Amino acid sequence: MAEIEFKSVAKSFDKVGVIAGLDLRVQDGEFIVFVGPSGCGKSTALRMIAGLEETTAGDIQIGGRSVTGLAPSDRNVAMVFQSYALYPHMTVAGNIGFPLKMAGRPAAEIALRVKEAADVLDLGPYLGRRPAQLSGGQRQRVALGRAIVRHPDVFLFDEPLSNLDADLRVSMRGEIMRLRERIRATMIYVTHDQTEAMTMGDRIAVFAPLKDGHGRNLMQVGRPEELYERPANLFVARFLGSPKMNLIEVGEGEMLPFGTMDLGPRPDGHHGALLLGVRPEDIRIAGAGTPGLAGRIRLVEALGAEYYVHVETEAGELIVRVMDKRLRPVSGEAVALQPASTAFHLFDKATGSRVGG
Repeated sequence: MAEIEFKSVAKSFDKVGVIAGLDLRVQDGEFIVFVGPSGCGKSTALRMIAGLEETTAGDIQIGGRSVTGLAPSDRNVAMVFQSYALYPHMTVAGNIGFPLKMAGRPAAEIALRVKEAADVLDLGPYLGRRPAQLSGGQRQRVALGRAIVRHPDVFLFDEPLSNLDADLRVSMRGEIMRLRERIRATMIYVTHDQTEAMTMGDRIAVFAPLKDGHGRNLMQVGRPEELYERPANLFVARFLGSPKMNLIEVGEGEMLPFGTMDLGPRPDGHHGALLLGVRPEDIRIAGAGTPGLAGRIRLVEALGAEYYVHVETEAGELIVRVMDKRLRPVSGEAVALQPASTAFHLFDKATGSRVGG
C-alpha cells in the first residue's frame, strides 16, 4: 500500500509561511497532478513527501505509516527532478544502476534491474553511451530509469519536462503516461502547465499562494473535467483554461443579465455582488443588433484550426474561441455575443466562491 496523506501540514521558511493547513489523501496507485503558479507550495509539498524538506507542523503518512522525521532513504520514494542530474562520466547503464550500487546490491541484480528499466523506456541501444551523447528526451528517460530501478512505492515528478522544447514535452508526456500503465505505482506530478495537468492526471490538486488562497493553498481537488466544468472558486476558474474564463460583473436585480439577454433568475437568497463567468468556447458571435452583449471586434488571432476573437464590450474585453472555420471574424466588425444557455458560472465577488449550480 502506498497511499499518501497530508494531515494539517504546514511549512514555513524562517517566519514566511509557504504551506498552511494542507489536508489531502492520494490513493494507492493514483496519478495525481499538483498544479499552480510559482510560489504556491506545490514543489515544497512534494519535497516534504520525499523528506528533502521538514514539515513545520502536521504529519505526512505513506501507506498508513508516519514518515514525518524519517530520512529520505527510509521512505522508499523516488524523485525525478527538473534537471536530469546525470553523472557525465558514467554510461547510461551506470547512471540507471547507481542507486542500487550505493545500496550495495549484487552486480548481477543491478544488471538485471537496469535491463528491465531500459526495456520499459526503450533505452536498450543506449546503455553504453554517456549523457553528452544523448538528446534531452533521452536524458530525461535515463532519469526516469534511475527512479524505476529502485522499485519505489511512490514516484514524485518535480516539473520534469520544463527544460524540454515543445515537441519533446509532448513526446515525454506520452512516455510518462505509458510508464504509468506499465508500473501501477502511486505517482505525484508537479507542474505549472495546465495542459500537462489536464491530460495526465487521474485527479488534479490546484494550489494557490497563501495570499491568493486567503490562508490556504489547496483550492480544489477532483477529476480534470470536474475542475474545468465546475470550478469551486474564481482562482480555479481562471487558472484552468486557455484562453482564461471571461468574467462580467452582474448588476442588481432578480435576473442575470448578459447584455439584452436574461440568463435566468439569481440563485435563491444571494443578493450580493456576483461575477458571471463564461468560457471562450461557450460564447457565440451573432450579428449586430441581435439579443446579447453588444460589442466590436478589436483583434482576431488566427491559430490555424481556430480563432481567438477579442471583442470590446461595455462589460470589458471578452475573448471568444471560434472553432468553425467557415466563420471569418473581421477586426472592427460590430457584433453581439451570446452565451450557451447553461454554460456559465457564478461566483461571489467578495469571497470568490462558487454560487449555485
